[in-house]
Amino acid sequence: MAAVAVTALGVVFGDIGTSPLYALRECFHGPHAIAVNHVNVMGVLSLIFWSLMVVITIKYVCFVTRADHHGEGGTFALLSIVREAIEKTPDKLLFKALPFFALGSAALLYSDGIITPAVSVLSAVEGLRVATAAADPFVVPITCVILVVLFLLQKHGTARIGNVFGPVMLLWFATLAGIGIINILKHPTVLLAVSPHHALAYFAANHIHGFVVLGTVVLCITGGEALYADLGHFSRLPIRNSWFVVVCPALVLNYLGQGALILNNPDAAHNPFYRSVPEGLLIPMLVLATAATVIASQALITGVYSLTQQAMQLGFMPRMRVVHTSSSTRGQVYLPTINTILMLACVALVLIFESSSGLAAAYGLAVTGAMGITSILYFAVTRFVWGWPLWRALPLLLLFLLFDLPFLGANLVKILDGGWLPLLASVLIVAVMTTWQKGRARLADSFVHISMPLAEFLSFLRQDVFARSPGTGVFMTMNQNLTPPPLATFSTLVHAVPETVVLLTIRTVNAPYARAGNRIMVNGDDKDIGFYRMAVSYGYMEQPDMVAVMEESKDSGVYLGDATFYLGRETFLPAEGHDEAMRPWRRALFDFLSRNAWDASIFFNIPSSKVMEIGTRLKL
Repeated sequence: MAAVAVTALGVVFGDIGTSPLYALRECFHGPHAIAVNHVNVMGVLSLIFWSLMVVITIKYVCFVTRADHHGEGGTFALLSIVREAIEKTPDKLLFKALPFFALGSAALLYSDGIITPAVSVLSAVEGLRVATAAADPFVVPITCVILVVLFLLQKHGTARIGNVFGPVMLLWFATLAGIGIINILKHPTVLLAVSPHHALAYFAANHIHGFVVLGTVVLCITGGEALYADLGHFSRLPIRNSWFVVVCPALVLNYLGQGALILNNPDAAHNPFYRSVPEGLLIPMLVLATAATVIASQALITGVYSLTQQAMQLGFMPRMRVVHTSSSTRGQVYLPTINTILMLACVALVLIFESSSGLAAAYGLAVTGAMGITSILYFAVTRFVWGWPLWRALPLLLLFLLFDLPFLGANLVKILDGGWLPLLASVLIVAVMTTWQKGRARLADSFVHISMPLAEFLSFLRQDVFARSPGTGVFMTMNQNLTPPPLATFSTLVHAVPETVVLLTIRTVNAPYARAGNRIMVNGDDKDIGFYRMAVSYGYMEQPDMVAVMEESKDSGVYLGDATFYLGRETFLPAEGHDEAMRPWRRALFDFLSRNAWDASIFFNIPSSKVMEIGTRLKL
């Protein structure tokens, strides 16, 4: 258990663990900085302390991580938990709204996954400027090189990466705590900042400006969403143990230590983290901080991988290649396409913004938006799944929103300073997800209109309308009550059908993994005419594998080992009439996504020698 907890340090807590590099600095040195005085320093430290206690400790570690869906965490896991319960309630408006909340949260987490590696690594490499001004021209190039190397390492999997990163992060947190203690001893009264009255005094002294600075205070709790999204890579217990024993004490001590330094030397506020390090240890700390920020990026990267796989299986993303990097932990995956997109986006951000301060505004908005949506989804889980009474669930929601909403509001002020970036990215990501989902739904509707009822096709088989060719033909379909277009087209063109016809449906169950014994279900009611219906179930964290199905089918009553798979290849045309057609931009986007989606035969792991594609023209 201790070894797993150390590994979790390297994958889950890297993001929040490197926030001391820039969180306090931005409060006193960023574009919305406040004056460096005793009231402000103690007030900001109090806000940081209670944000860590309420948002991370109480909300995420103690409560939200309990809402796992068969071990998986993240936005879509929350949505899957609550979906069935909401469908049974009369409040259909809530049911319709929840997917939009989930998509918004997922899009913000994607944005976070782009910004986190850039701002984290850049903030560490900027320590070179503290060591020597001559290093300034090299900060951006060094950051870009480090990011490229990080993403190239992803194909080796989080288990191997975590085994290396975990001990490094353990050293990092120990160093944070040690440096914090050294500075606290020089100004021990800083410990009084844990009293919430200092936060109230801060707001009384700064009024509206004090509210705006909440947008930088929130940087101390970045990583909460990644912590939850990475739940499937580890279990809840190692994450809790790592937080309470190592991460939380180290963060609190370091923030208080930085505050003590500023109280002793206000000039240190422009970079309190590196100024708190003894001069002789500056270079070793720079190396360790760079390593830690590389690791920090891992939390969001792995979270985005898990999120994308869930989105694909739930029908919000097109097919992509998924590589399972661990034979023992099914939730550990690597997506080459997403990895490449993240790498290019991160490098572009570094080249555009050139400093971590420039990215800080963008960072906060993505984090706070996702956190607020998680609070709402968690409330739905407590009410409709766990059956909590309103008097029990509502106070918890209000406690969470007491922090989430002010943080979000403070970050909205910074839209022009960089907050536009996650909003733009989120809009684009939501557009992709909703377009794919709507396009697939319209595709299913189009199949309904052009397909003959299956009962009619079966009557043709019984009347021997078609000749029967030797072999088994598998036709994949979304609706087993309709004749798949490839089957209808094939039978019409060649006036024959295979001797054995299998209608195959891939189903995604409302769980991360389907039960192995119940994966394949066969309906042989029409086996007298060589016709079977087969349904193969997968969880939303699994990858369909037809080679395995072909092997397992030996015991199902219809063997697919020698079968030919007939797959459809759709071409999209604009539908007639304004009410029926997709908007031109959506149709163009859906067509682009469809053409660039991973080939169905590869995605479903069907041997190429056993595939025949049949074209179909559809109106969208």
